[in-house]
Amino acid sequence: MSDFLLDTHAFIWLSENDSNLPDNLRDMIDVADRVYLSIASLWEIAIKLNLGKLSLQRSYETIEAELESSDILLLPISFIDTLQIRHLPLHHRDPFDRMLIAQAINRSFVLISQDTKFDAYSVQRLWI
Repeated sequence: MSDFLLDTHAFIWLSENDSNLPDNLRDMIDVADRVYLSIASLWEIAIKLNLGKLSLQRSYETIEAELESSDILLLPISFIDTLQIRHLPLHHRDPFDRMLIAQAINRSFVLISQDTKFDAYSVQRLWI
């Protein structure tokens, strides 16, 4: 089985039990060997909350405890991820998504995302 990296929206929908995340994909996440959330996603959530571009059902401050009690692993950003970004074509200009792409490529993770712009890169994207 593959290791999964959750896109920010996939993590939010998973943690909030939102119906935008398909049930069969939720089931795949539940039985996966390893599921990761990039620290870049937490950075994105914090920024968008501060700008008023995002709202959550629960307080942002509860995410750390939620991650600790779940099987989701927090993925740090490494230097090699920043090197990968330097060589990515600019098909996708969102800096958070570009980091997720770099991390998925570097670790051969399957990226769980609804965003079809990821398909322009050599990354496996899953959305059912």
